[in-house]
Amino acid sequence: MQGENTVTSNEARAGAHHPASARTTSRDVARAAGVSQAAVSLVLGDKWRGRVSESKAEAVRTAARELGYRPNLAARSLRMGRTRTALLVVPALTTEFFARVYTGAARTAADHGFGVVLYPSPEGIGPARDPFDSAAATLDGVIASSMAADALSALRTAGLPLVMLDSDPDDPRATATVNLDIADGARQLATHLTTLGHRRITHLAADVDSWTFALRSRAVTDALADVPGTHLRREPSALAVDAGLRAAHTALTAPGPRPTALLCDDDIIAAGACKAVRRLGLRIPEDISVTGFDDLALAVAVEPELTTVRLPAEDFGEAGMRALMAVLDGGRPPSPTLPVELITRGSTAPPPADSPNAARPGGQ
Repeated sequence: MQGENTVTSNEARAGAHHPASARTTSRDVARAAGVSQAAVSLVLGDKWRGRVSESKAEAVRTAARELGYRPNLAARSLRMGRTRTALLVVPALTTEFFARVYTGAARTAADHGFGVVLYPSPEGIGPARDPFDSAAATLDGVIASSMAADALSALRTAGLPLVMLDSDPDDPRATATVNLDIADGARQLATHLTTLGHRRITHLAADVDSWTFALRSRAVTDALADVPGTHLRREPSALAVDAGLRAAHTALTAPGPRPTALLCDDDIIAAGACKAVRRLGLRIPEDISVTGFDDLALAVAVEPELTTVRLPAEDFGEAGMRALMAVLDGGRPPSPTLPVELITRGSTAPPPADSPNAARPGGQ
């Protein structure tokens, strides 16, 4: 019978050789993982690729976590001239997306003896105060979202390696870039709507001067340009529910044929759009289809649940941290583009057969 005193096999092996109060060593980790101490050093120093198999590397990381092993970071930092600390700069944490990015980055960092300082730009997007008096003295590198790029002005002069997330690959500020396939996500949404039969589509576009949102707009425009008879309008919206509500209300009550679909730049705008549709006495998806972007928890909190694009936020953070560590190790940093996934739910359907687009709410 298992109970409070149950221990894992790794713990049992470690306990057979060391009392509970003893400091866990790399030898303990090597014994638990079934590898050499050299392999432990390579894996936890992130120099294992091409020298240690993926399965053994994972066994080392797992054993280190289970045994609570922590390398002697002070000695290593003195040898390498590093603090083993990275700064993650993101917009204000108004959604869980960037919290997930942090989770992925911090998990990868911890596996290699790094710490991550999270710095949300105080105004969300735009310039921010330098979070450190001397960034070069306290950090090894920076990972930053393109949406918070202006917050980096005080850090650029420090000469730190900079990994940009969701950013122009040709950005000269970046040492490396890691991207999500945002353009493909926007194309998938546009294609989903046109395949259902929608031809009057309004893009509720994020009113943010950012590479990622400019890319979404271009991708939507290009995708719909290939479909005969499609009419695209664009209505700007801030990244907030009330802003999405106002933008959707404007789109649905403006002169001319009413759109049959609202393609929103994120799930928060889409939630506001859903409120606007209902307040106008219309139904989702029978009268108006609505799509989001990100697949936040909010996407399944609204009714009907949102058709949206799922972004692998934790994998995104992990990839950003791996790129930074590759730079610090003097290697060529990877610049991956992570795939995204269309998630089809109840907020989209074919447009109404009678399509009474001349009769608008409010007497328009």
